[in-house]
Amino acid sequence: MEKALTAKVTWRIIPFVMVLYTVAYVDRSAVGFAQLHMGTDIGINAAAYGLGAGLFFLGYFLFEVPSNWILPKVGPRKWFARILITWGIITAAMAFATGPTTFYILRFLLGVAEAGFYPGILYYITLWFPQRNRTRATGSFVMAAPLAFLIMSPLAGWLLGVNGFGLVGWQWLFIVVGVVAVLLAIPTLLFLKDSPREAEWITEEEATWIDTELAKDKARYGLVDHANPFKALLTKPVIIFALLFFPSTVGVYGLSYWLPQVIKKFGNSDLITGWLTAIPYVFALIGIYITSRWASRFRENWIPLAAIFLVSAVGVGASALVADPAAQLACLSLAAFGLYSIAGVFWALPTRFVVGATAAVGIAAINSFGNLGGFVGPYVVGLVVQSTGSTQNGMLFLAAVLVVGAIATLAVRYFLTRNRPTEVDQENVSEPQAA
Repeated sequence: MEKALTAKVTWRIIPFVMVLYTVAYVDRSAVGFAQLHMGTDIGINAAAYGLGAGLFFLGYFLFEVPSNWILPKVGPRKWFARILITWGIITAAMAFATGPTTFYILRFLLGVAEAGFYPGILYYITLWFPQRNRTRATGSFVMAAPLAFLIMSPLAGWLLGVNGFGLVGWQWLFIVVGVVAVLLAIPTLLFLKDSPREAEWITEEEATWIDTELAKDKARYGLVDHANPFKALLTKPVIIFALLFFPSTVGVYGLSYWLPQVIKKFGNSDLITGWLTAIPYVFALIGIYITSRWASRFRENWIPLAAIFLVSAVGVGASALVADPAAQLACLSLAAFGLYSIAGVFWALPTRFVVGATAAVGIAAINSFGNLGGFVGPYVVGLVVQSTGSTQNGMLFLAAVLVVGAIATLAVRYFLTRNRPTEVDQENVSEPQAA
Protein backbone atom coordinates (compact mmCIF):
# COMPACT_ATOMS: atom_id res chain seq x y z
CA MET A 1 0.00 0.00 0.00
CA GLU A 2 2.78 2.45 0.88
CA LYS A 3 4.56 2.07 -2.44
CA ALA A 4 1.36 2.40 -4.49
CA LEU A 5 0.02 5.33 -2.45
CA THR A 6 3.35 7.20 -2.52
CA ALA A 7 3.47 6.81 -6.29
CA LYS A 8 -0.12 8.04 -6.64
CA VAL A 9 0.40 11.08 -4.43
CA THR A 10 3.69 11.88 -6.18
CA TRP A 11 2.18 11.85 -9.65
CA ARG A 12 -0.89 13.81 -8.55
CA ILE A 13 0.82 16.76 -6.85
CA ILE A 14 4.58 16.89 -7.58
CA PRO A 15 4.41 17.55 -11.37
CA PHE A 16 1.88 20.35 -10.83
CA VAL A 17 3.86 22.14 -8.11
CA MET A 18 6.97 21.65 -10.26
CA VAL A 19 5.26 23.59 -13.05
CA LEU A 20 4.36 26.39 -10.62
CA TYR A 21 7.89 26.62 -9.23
CA THR A 22 9.38 26.46 -12.72
CA VAL A 23 7.42 29.61 -13.58
CA ALA A 24 8.46 31.20 -10.29
CA TYR A 25 12.11 30.57 -11.05
CA VAL A 26 11.71 31.85 -14.61
CA ASP A 27 10.11 35.06 -13.35
CA ARG A 28 12.71 35.81 -10.70
CA SER A 29 15.66 34.92 -12.98
CA ALA A 30 14.58 36.40 -16.33
CA VAL A 31 16.43 39.54 -15.27
CA GLY A 32 19.72 37.69 -15.86
CA PHE A 33 18.98 37.54 -19.58
CA ALA A 34 17.20 40.89 -19.76
CA GLN A 35 20.32 42.57 -18.39
CA LEU A 36 22.18 41.70 -21.59
CA HIS A 37 20.34 44.68 -23.16
CA MET A 38 18.25 46.29 -20.42
CA GLY A 39 21.34 47.64 -18.70
CA THR A 40 22.36 49.65 -21.75
CA ASP A 41 18.81 50.77 -22.51
CA ILE A 42 17.94 52.17 -19.07
CA GLY A 43 21.39 52.76 -17.56
CA ILE A 44 22.02 49.87 -15.15
CA ASN A 45 25.69 49.00 -14.65
CA ALA A 46 27.06 45.74 -13.18
CA ALA A 47 26.95 46.93 -9.56
CA ALA A 48 23.41 48.33 -9.92
CA TYR A 49 22.28 45.10 -11.57
CA GLY A 50 23.77 43.02 -8.75
CA LEU A 51 22.01 45.21 -6.17
CA GLY A 52 18.69 45.02 -7.98
CA ALA A 53 18.94 41.27 -8.46
CA GLY A 54 19.63 40.90 -4.76
CA LEU A 55 16.87 43.24 -3.56
CA PHE A 56 14.38 40.55 -4.54
CA PHE A 57 15.64 38.54 -1.58
CA LEU A 58 15.29 41.38 0.90
CA GLY A 59 11.58 41.55 0.11
CA TYR A 60 11.49 37.78 0.25
CA PHE A 61 13.21 37.78 3.65
CA LEU A 62 10.91 40.35 5.23
CA PHE A 63 7.61 38.81 4.12
CA GLU A 64 8.28 35.08 3.93
CA VAL A 65 7.49 34.20 7.56
CA PRO A 66 4.25 36.25 7.63
CA SER A 67 3.23 34.61 4.35
CA ASN A 68 3.72 31.09 5.66
CA TRP A 69 1.95 31.98 8.89
CA ILE A 70 -1.10 32.94 6.84
CA LEU A 71 -0.88 29.91 4.53
CA PRO A 72 -2.32 27.24 6.92
CA LYS A 73 -5.14 29.62 7.86
CA VAL A 74 -6.19 30.40 4.27
CA GLY A 75 -5.23 27.07 2.73
CA PRO A 76 -2.44 26.31 0.22
CA ARG A 77 -4.73 26.41 -2.82
CA LYS A 78 -5.97 29.99 -2.37
CA TRP A 79 -2.67 31.31 -1.06
CA PHE A 80 -0.60 29.89 -3.91
CA ALA A 81 -3.07 31.39 -6.41
CA ARG A 82 -2.72 34.81 -4.76
CA ILE A 83 1.06 34.55 -4.96
CA LEU A 84 0.95 33.60 -8.65
CA ILE A 85 -1.24 36.56 -9.58
CA THR A 86 0.77 39.20 -7.71
CA TRP A 87 4.20 38.02 -8.82
CA GLY A 88 3.00 37.70 -12.43
CA ILE A 89 1.73 41.29 -12.51
CA ILE A 90 4.94 42.66 -11.01
CA THR A 91 7.13 40.65 -13.38
CA ALA A 92 5.23 42.04 -16.37
CA ALA A 93 5.65 45.54 -14.91
CA MET A 94 9.43 45.07 -15.06
CA ALA A 95 9.10 45.67 -18.80
CA PHE A 96 8.39 49.33 -18.04
CA ALA A 97 11.31 50.01 -15.68
CA THR A 98 12.88 53.34 -16.63
CA GLY A 99 16.08 53.34 -14.61
CA PRO A 100 17.86 52.01 -11.52
CA THR A 101 15.23 53.36 -9.07
CA THR A 102 12.21 51.70 -10.68
CA PHE A 103 14.33 48.58 -11.24
CA TYR A 104 15.15 48.43 -7.50
CA ILE A 105 11.52 49.02 -6.45
CA LEU A 106 10.08 46.35 -8.76
CA ARG A 107 12.69 43.76 -7.80
CA PHE A 108 11.94 44.34 -4.11
CA LEU A 109 8.18 44.10 -4.72
CA LEU A 110 8.66 40.89 -6.69
CA GLY A 111 10.34 39.40 -3.63
CA VAL A 112 7.43 40.53 -1.47
CA ALA A 113 4.91 39.01 -3.89
CA GLU A 114 6.65 35.65 -4.21
CA ALA A 115 7.51 35.37 -0.51
CA GLY A 116 6.20 32.16 0.99
CA PHE A 117 5.75 30.18 -2.21
CA TYR A 118 8.82 27.92 -2.07
CA PRO A 119 8.67 27.19 1.69
CA GLY A 120 4.91 26.92 1.31
CA ILE A 121 5.38 24.06 -1.15
CA LEU A 122 7.91 22.42 1.19
CA TYR A 123 5.36 22.64 3.99
CA TYR A 124 2.67 21.33 1.64
CA ILE A 125 4.84 18.25 0.95
CA THR A 126 4.97 17.51 4.70
CA LEU A 127 1.17 17.16 4.67
CA TRP A 128 1.30 14.34 2.11
CA PHE A 129 4.53 12.40 2.70
CA PRO A 130 5.94 10.78 5.84
CA GLN A 131 9.54 11.64 6.67
CA ARG A 132 11.13 8.61 5.01
CA ASN A 133 9.64 9.53 1.61
CA ARG A 134 10.37 13.25 1.63
CA THR A 135 13.89 13.26 0.22
CA ARG A 136 12.73 11.88 -3.10
CA ALA A 137 9.56 13.97 -3.15
CA THR A 138 11.49 17.15 -2.38
CA GLY A 139 14.21 16.16 -4.85
CA SER A 140 11.61 15.78 -7.58
CA PHE A 141 10.08 19.16 -6.73
CA VAL A 142 13.37 21.10 -6.73
CA MET A 143 14.14 19.77 -10.21
CA ALA A 144 11.90 22.68 -11.24
CA ALA A 145 14.75 25.17 -10.62
CA PRO A 146 17.18 23.90 -13.28
CA LEU A 147 14.22 22.91 -15.47
CA ALA A 148 13.21 26.58 -15.43
CA PHE A 149 16.57 27.63 -16.79
CA LEU A 150 16.56 24.80 -19.30
CA ILE A 151 13.28 26.16 -20.67
CA MET A 152 14.05 29.83 -20.22
CA SER A 153 17.56 29.92 -21.68
CA PRO A 154 16.63 29.26 -25.33
CA LEU A 155 13.27 31.03 -24.90
CA ALA A 156 14.94 34.14 -23.51
CA GLY A 157 17.59 34.05 -26.23
CA TRP A 158 14.80 34.08 -28.82
CA LEU A 159 12.60 36.69 -27.09
CA LEU A 160 15.53 39.11 -26.80
CA GLY A 161 15.38 39.38 -30.58
CA VAL A 162 11.63 40.13 -30.70
CA ASN A 163 10.45 43.68 -31.37
CA GLY A 164 6.90 44.97 -31.77
CA PHE A 165 4.23 47.41 -30.52
CA GLY A 166 6.97 49.79 -29.43
CA LEU A 167 8.60 47.24 -27.14
CA VAL A 168 12.02 45.59 -27.46
CA GLY A 169 13.08 42.02 -26.66
CA TRP A 170 13.90 42.29 -22.95
CA GLN A 171 10.51 43.96 -22.36
CA TRP A 172 8.68 41.14 -24.15
CA LEU A 173 10.60 38.65 -22.02
CA PHE A 174 9.19 40.12 -18.80
CA ILE A 175 5.65 40.42 -20.19
CA VAL A 176 5.47 36.85 -21.50
CA VAL A 177 6.71 35.15 -18.34
CA GLY A 178 4.58 37.41 -16.12
CA VAL A 179 1.36 36.65 -17.99
CA VAL A 180 2.02 32.90 -17.77
CA ALA A 181 2.21 33.15 -13.96
CA VAL A 182 -1.13 34.97 -13.75
CA LEU A 183 -2.84 32.38 -15.96
CA LEU A 184 -1.56 29.49 -13.83
CA ALA A 185 -3.60 30.79 -10.89
CA ILE A 186 -6.69 29.34 -12.61
CA PRO A 187 -5.68 25.63 -12.57
CA THR A 188 -4.22 26.16 -9.09
CA LEU A 189 -7.64 27.14 -7.75
CA LEU A 190 -9.41 24.40 -9.70
CA PHE A 191 -7.19 21.36 -9.19
CA LEU A 192 -4.89 21.74 -6.17
CA LYS A 193 -6.16 20.15 -2.93
CA ASP A 194 -5.31 21.54 0.49
CA SER A 195 -4.82 18.13 2.19
CA PRO A 196 -5.28 14.38 1.63
CA ARG A 197 -8.68 14.50 3.36
CA GLU A 198 -9.94 16.93 0.71
CA ALA A 199 -8.69 14.98 -2.30
CA GLU A 200 -11.40 12.91 -3.99
CA TRP A 201 -8.72 10.62 -5.45
CA ILE A 202 -7.57 9.57 -1.94
CA THR A 203 -9.63 6.86 -0.22
CA GLU A 204 -10.56 6.99 3.45
CA GLU A 205 -8.14 4.13 4.14
CA GLU A 206 -5.29 5.92 2.38
CA ALA A 207 -5.96 9.22 4.16
CA THR A 208 -5.95 7.38 7.49
CA TRP A 209 -2.65 5.72 6.63
CA ILE A 210 -1.06 9.11 5.85
CA ASP A 211 -2.37 10.60 9.11
CA THR A 212 -1.05 7.61 11.06
CA GLU A 213 2.43 7.78 9.52
CA LEU A 214 2.70 11.53 10.12
CA ALA A 215 1.66 10.96 13.75
CA LYS A 216 4.38 8.30 14.08
CA ASP A 217 6.97 10.77 12.76
CA LYS A 218 5.80 13.36 15.25
CA ALA A 219 6.20 10.91 18.13
CA ARG A 220 9.51 9.47 16.90
CA TYR A 221 11.25 12.81 16.50
CA GLY A 222 9.60 14.55 19.46
CA LEU A 223 8.06 17.19 17.22
CA VAL A 224 5.99 19.92 18.86
CA ASP A 225 3.36 22.04 17.13
CA HIS A 226 3.38 25.18 19.30
CA ALA A 227 0.17 27.06 20.00
CA ASN A 228 2.17 30.09 18.90
CA PRO A 229 4.06 28.89 15.78
CA PHE A 230 6.33 31.95 15.91
CA LYS A 231 8.13 30.21 18.79
CA ALA A 232 9.80 28.19 16.03
CA LEU A 233 11.84 31.29 15.21
CA LEU A 234 13.64 30.98 18.54
CA THR A 235 14.48 27.28 18.42
CA LYS A 236 18.10 26.22 17.90
CA PRO A 237 17.40 23.88 14.95
CA VAL A 238 15.63 26.63 12.98
CA ILE A 239 18.44 29.12 13.63
CA ILE A 240 21.14 26.57 12.80
CA PHE A 241 19.51 25.37 9.59
CA ALA A 242 18.92 28.96 8.47
CA LEU A 243 22.67 29.60 8.78
CA LEU A 244 23.47 26.33 7.02
CA PHE A 245 21.20 27.09 4.07
CA PHE A 246 22.85 30.48 3.50
CA PRO A 247 25.99 29.28 1.61
CA SER A 248 23.93 27.28 -0.88
CA THR A 249 21.83 30.28 -1.91
CA VAL A 250 24.94 32.46 -2.22
CA GLY A 251 26.26 29.89 -4.68
CA VAL A 252 23.04 29.16 -6.58
CA TYR A 253 21.98 32.74 -7.19
CA GLY A 254 25.48 34.11 -7.51
CA LEU A 255 25.99 31.68 -10.38
CA SER A 256 22.54 31.76 -12.00
CA TYR A 257 22.26 35.55 -12.21
CA TRP A 258 25.73 35.89 -13.72
CA LEU A 259 25.88 32.74 -15.87
CA PRO A 260 24.47 34.48 -18.99
CA GLN A 261 27.14 37.18 -18.57
CA VAL A 262 29.87 34.52 -18.36
CA ILE A 263 28.57 32.64 -21.41
CA LYS A 264 28.13 35.86 -23.39
CA LYS A 265 31.87 36.52 -23.03
CA PHE A 266 32.46 33.48 -25.25
CA GLY A 267 31.54 35.88 -28.05
CA ASN A 268 28.17 34.42 -29.01
CA SER A 269 24.92 35.90 -30.24
CA ASP A 270 21.97 36.20 -27.85
CA LEU A 271 20.36 33.08 -29.30
CA ILE A 272 23.52 30.98 -29.00
CA THR A 273 24.12 32.37 -25.50
CA GLY A 274 20.64 31.17 -24.55
CA TRP A 275 21.26 27.64 -25.84
CA LEU A 276 24.72 27.37 -24.24
CA THR A 277 23.39 28.66 -20.92
CA ALA A 278 20.90 25.78 -20.93
CA ILE A 279 23.67 23.13 -20.91
CA PRO A 280 24.65 23.42 -17.21
CA TYR A 281 21.00 23.02 -16.23
CA VAL A 282 20.79 19.70 -18.03
CA PHE A 283 23.50 18.53 -15.65
CA ALA A 284 21.65 20.13 -12.75
CA LEU A 285 18.61 17.97 -13.51
CA ILE A 286 20.80 14.88 -13.67
CA GLY A 287 22.43 15.87 -10.40
CA ILE A 288 19.15 16.25 -8.54
CA TYR A 289 17.89 12.90 -9.80
CA ILE A 290 21.09 11.06 -8.83
CA THR A 291 21.78 12.74 -5.48
CA SER A 292 18.22 12.50 -4.13
CA ARG A 293 18.28 8.74 -4.69
CA TRP A 294 21.82 8.40 -3.36
CA ALA A 295 20.99 10.42 -0.23
CA SER A 296 17.89 8.27 0.46
CA ARG A 297 20.26 5.36 1.18
CA PHE A 298 21.61 7.19 4.23
CA ARG A 299 19.81 7.25 7.55
CA GLU A 300 20.37 11.02 7.57
CA ASN A 301 21.53 13.37 4.82
CA TRP A 302 24.52 15.03 6.47
CA ILE A 303 27.34 13.29 4.56
CA PRO A 304 25.63 13.60 1.15
CA LEU A 305 25.00 17.30 1.80
CA ALA A 306 28.65 18.01 2.70
CA ALA A 307 29.85 16.08 -0.36
CA ILE A 308 27.53 18.00 -2.67
CA PHE A 309 28.74 21.33 -1.25
CA LEU A 310 32.31 20.30 -2.11
CA VAL A 311 31.44 19.19 -5.64
CA SER A 312 29.78 22.57 -6.18
CA ALA A 313 32.83 24.42 -4.89
CA VAL A 314 35.15 22.48 -7.20
CA GLY A 315 32.99 23.22 -10.24
CA VAL A 316 32.58 26.94 -9.54
CA GLY A 317 36.25 27.42 -8.57
CA ALA A 318 37.60 25.52 -11.56
CA SER A 319 35.44 27.58 -13.94
CA ALA A 320 37.46 30.64 -12.88
CA LEU A 321 40.81 28.96 -13.43
CA VAL A 322 40.40 27.63 -16.98
CA ALA A 323 40.52 29.79 -20.09
CA ASP A 324 39.16 27.47 -22.76
CA PRO A 325 35.41 28.11 -23.27
CA ALA A 326 34.60 24.40 -23.59
CA ALA A 327 36.46 23.59 -20.37
CA GLN A 328 34.84 26.51 -18.61
CA LEU A 329 31.39 25.34 -19.70
CA ALA A 330 32.21 21.83 -18.41
CA CYS A 331 33.20 23.26 -15.02
CA LEU A 332 30.03 25.33 -14.84
CA SER A 333 28.04 22.19 -15.64
CA LEU A 334 29.71 20.41 -12.71
CA ALA A 335 28.90 23.41 -10.52
CA ALA A 336 25.24 23.28 -11.56
CA PHE A 337 25.20 19.50 -10.96
CA GLY A 338 26.08 20.16 -7.33
CA LEU A 339 24.44 23.51 -6.58
CA TYR A 340 20.95 22.53 -7.61
CA SER A 341 21.23 19.18 -5.83
CA ILE A 342 21.72 20.84 -2.45
CA ALA A 343 18.09 21.83 -1.83
CA GLY A 344 16.56 18.37 -2.30
CA VAL A 345 19.03 16.82 0.14
CA PHE A 346 19.00 19.73 2.59
CA TRP A 347 15.25 20.07 3.15
CA ALA A 348 14.76 16.52 4.38
CA LEU A 349 16.83 17.49 7.45
CA PRO A 350 14.98 20.47 9.04
CA THR A 351 11.56 18.85 8.57
CA ARG A 352 12.63 16.32 11.20
CA PHE A 353 12.50 19.07 13.78
CA VAL A 354 9.24 20.91 13.07
CA VAL A 355 5.61 19.94 12.41
CA GLY A 356 2.21 21.51 11.67
CA ALA A 357 1.84 25.31 11.72
CA THR A 358 5.21 25.42 13.48
CA ALA A 359 6.68 23.72 10.40
CA ALA A 360 5.14 26.33 8.09
CA VAL A 361 6.75 29.17 10.04
CA GLY A 362 9.99 27.29 10.76
CA ILE A 363 10.56 26.32 7.13
CA ALA A 364 9.80 29.89 6.05
CA ALA A 365 12.26 31.27 8.60
CA ILE A 366 15.01 28.93 7.43
CA ASN A 367 14.36 29.71 3.79
CA SER A 368 13.96 33.47 4.24
CA PHE A 369 17.19 33.92 6.18
CA GLY A 370 19.05 31.43 4.01
CA ASN A 371 17.84 33.25 0.91
CA LEU A 372 19.62 36.39 2.04
CA GLY A 373 22.44 34.59 0.31
CA GLY A 374 20.48 35.39 -2.84
CA PHE A 375 21.17 39.04 -2.05
CA VAL A 376 24.79 38.54 -1.04
CA GLY A 377 25.76 36.31 -3.98
CA PRO A 378 24.66 38.50 -6.92
CA TYR A 379 25.57 41.73 -5.13
CA VAL A 380 29.11 40.74 -4.14
CA VAL A 381 29.78 39.18 -7.53
CA GLY A 382 28.47 42.40 -9.10
CA LEU A 383 30.85 44.51 -7.00
CA VAL A 384 33.77 42.24 -7.91
CA VAL A 385 32.92 42.39 -11.61
CA GLN A 386 32.52 46.17 -11.47
CA SER A 387 35.88 46.68 -9.70
CA THR A 388 37.97 44.10 -11.59
CA GLY A 389 36.23 43.92 -14.95
CA SER A 390 36.22 40.10 -14.72
CA THR A 391 33.84 37.45 -13.45
CA GLN A 392 36.69 35.10 -12.43
CA ASN A 393 37.25 36.54 -8.96
CA GLY A 394 33.51 36.51 -8.39
CA MET A 395 33.41 32.78 -9.12
CA LEU A 396 36.31 32.19 -6.69
CA PHE A 397 34.34 34.02 -3.99
CA LEU A 398 31.39 31.70 -4.58
CA ALA A 399 33.67 28.64 -4.40
CA ALA A 400 35.05 29.75 -1.03
CA VAL A 401 31.54 30.21 0.38
CA LEU A 402 30.58 26.70 -0.75
CA VAL A 403 33.62 25.18 0.99
CA VAL A 404 32.45 26.91 4.17
CA GLY A 405 29.05 25.26 3.58
CA ALA A 406 30.62 21.79 3.49
CA ILE A 407 32.53 22.39 6.72
CA ALA A 408 29.46 23.90 8.39
CA THR A 409 27.36 20.84 7.46
CA LEU A 410 29.68 18.52 9.35
CA ALA A 411 29.80 20.93 12.30
CA VAL A 412 25.99 21.14 12.45
CA ARG A 413 25.75 17.36 12.26
CA TYR A 414 27.98 17.06 15.31
CA PHE A 415 26.13 19.76 17.24
CA LEU A 416 22.63 18.40 16.62
CA THR A 417 23.37 14.69 17.00
CA ARG A 418 26.04 14.48 19.70
CA ASN A 419 23.55 14.12 22.58
CA ARG A 420 20.83 12.30 20.68
CA PRO A 421 20.37 8.59 21.24
CA THR A 422 20.87 6.34 18.25
CA GLU A 423 17.65 6.12 16.26
CA VAL A 424 16.46 3.36 14.03
CA ASP A 425 14.24 5.90 12.35
CA GLN A 426 14.12 4.56 8.85
CA GLU A 427 13.36 0.90 9.29
CA ASN A 428 12.18 0.73 5.68
CA VAL A 429 15.16 2.56 4.14
CA SER A 430 16.24 -0.54 2.26
CA GLU A 431 12.80 -1.05 0.80
CA PRO A 432 12.10 0.40 -2.64
CA GLN A 433 10.51 3.82 -2.53
CA ALA A 434 8.36 5.37 -5.19
CA ALA A 435 10.01 7.93 -7.41
